[in-house]
Amino acid sequence: MKKGKVREYILKKLKHEGSIHMTLIDPEKTTPEEAGKIAVEAEEAGTSAIMVGGSIGVSEKMTDDVVVEIKEKTNLPVILFPGSPTALSKYADAVWFLSVLNSQNPYFITGAQMQGAFIVKRYGLEVLSLGYIILGTGGTVSIVSYTRPLPLDKPEVVAAYALAAEYMGFQFIYLEGGSGGKPVPQKVISLVKRTISIPLVVGGGIRTRVEAKKAAAAGADIIVTGTIIEETDNIYDKLSEIIRGIKEGYNVR
Repeated sequence: MKKGKVREYILKKLKHEGSIHMTLIDPEKTTPEEAGKIAVEAEEAGTSAIMVGGSIGVSEKMTDDVVVEIKEKTNLPVILFPGSPTALSKYADAVWFLSVLNSQNPYFITGAQMQGAFIVKRYGLEVLSLGYIILGTGGTVSIVSYTRPLPLDKPEVVAAYALAAEYMGFQFIYLEGGSGGKPVPQKVISLVKRTISIPLVVGGGIRTRVEAKKAAAAGADIIVTGTIIEETDNIYDKLSEIIRGIKEGYNVR
């Protein structure tokens, strides 16, 4: 992937394919060798990019080793999804430069971003600015980021956060249901999609073709799955099923 071309690549994918899939790999739970194998199967299944990151226990060395292995084994862009400034890697193609919009701690809204900004610049990483909104149970990420997750039955509040993020200049919005939790409801995705004009990313709790189909049908542009690759022995088949559901969902919008 050429430097500075990841956002262009994503937007082109969305234009031609509708909704797309990204695979999330956690360096704390996955060795470099395992990450390489997962990425190969994910690429064959039709995923559009590999995201690398985790909420806790991830160092720069761990991230570097996983990113290098993925880059050697696939042609997919690698996008960092850092839980802290220590999880950045100069070997990646881009970084989700995210702000946890509903965190109760300013560090996760602007503090960590300030600490990581010069590292991102020094490494020459393409910046994909991301308004990150945590919903439902929130999972580990909500605990680590001191976030009060937004209720799943308050779509208008979620949409207001998303619209504010767009007005503040974010390029993407991410609705996070949290690993191990329930998927973000269709009514929430649908209202947010109707409210904003930038790409909508949805992740957390999506483990089946039906759940992926519902998310895409409701308006998710990018669907991220991570936990399922840790739970299955047949990554290719599982991701193929998820990606098939995404295509089915987009076709019934």
